[in-house]
Amino acid sequence: MKVQYGASETGSLSEALRGITNPKLIILMSAGDCFEENVKKLEEAFPGVPSIGCVAMGYSGKVTEKGVVVTAFTEGVTAAAGVLESVSTMPARYIERLERDVDRVKPGKGNTVIIDLCSGNDACALNTISPILDRYGIQLMGGTGDAGKVSCNGQVYPDAMAYAIIRNETGKVKTYKENIYVPMENVRLVASKTNRADYYIGELNGRSAKQVYMELLHISESDIATQTFKNPLGKMIGDDTCIISLKEAKGTGLCCFRQVNDSDILTLLEARDMDEIAQHTIDQIKKDFGRISAVFSVNCLFRYIMFTDNGTLAPYLKKMSGLGMHCGLVGYGEHYNGQFVNQTMTCVVFE
Repeated sequence: MKVQYGASETGSLSEALRGITNPKLIILMSAGDCFEENVKKLEEAFPGVPSIGCVAMGYSGKVTEKGVVVTAFTEGVTAAAGVLESVSTMPARYIERLERDVDRVKPGKGNTVIIDLCSGNDACALNTISPILDRYGIQLMGGTGDAGKVSCNGQVYPDAMAYAIIRNETGKVKTYKENIYVPMENVRLVASKTNRADYYIGELNGRSAKQVYMELLHISESDIATQTFKNPLGKMIGDDTCIISLKEAKGTGLCCFRQVNDSDILTLLEARDMDEIAQHTIDQIKKDFGRISAVFSVNCLFRYIMFTDNGTLAPYLKKMSGLGMHCGLVGYGEHYNGQFVNQTMTCVVFE
């Protein structure tokens, strides 16, 4: 299979599409001020070709912060694209669309992935489609775009999840999740007085959640919003760590970027060596794949900010490009199979 990447710093879709011919599927990432226009122009350029898109920064060897980027699957895939609407209230109403598209693609064992782009309420959307992933053995990765809207097949949708189902005709696919954080020793926090709708934690271990977080890290309230880059909260699920990014302090509690429930057992996380973690991911991918056609990834906005601040973004992208064609987008939340995660990199590798 073959993937091509194009970018324009000025937002010119024609420039980004230069050299791309006969695409089977296109993923669009665009700045917000030219998103609708680029969605329309993409459909005009390649009418009837499946496409999904969102407002986001895209990257390959470097990040295009403003403008437009496209990832085109041009050979060796069978693909379909669709959308689940009303993800904040009733995404299950549209699940038959996904089922029809899955039947059209005819997934095989270990060769099919869903790449999704969501406008928000990720956990609800993922819970809705998880039974289909399990039924057909389909893997999934994706993330959340900006501005509360996504595109699919030439149309823009608010409050929706756009999805692309891709069957690799030349080999297997596999999804990965990269986490640069580990739990601090001897920190066990029980959440209470939570508000699921607002992703709010009122108390940790029966005390003000804000105060407990500040005391554990010896920081002031003004540091909370940026401290999450170094020390997010974490929920242990078996041997796996589910990262919970902090958004802000609110009253005596903390607002997060994903849901926490009463009685959830949490811990405090700390960052490990990023270069070492990236190399471990790359080594694992190389172990699993004798040959690699392409890698598509989603990196969390918080990772992007942290990598930029400490000067490791360019080396990280260079290291990932050592696998072969690597491209992706900067997201506001990441999806890994049925999980909604924060401060993470998820990717799919195509043989």
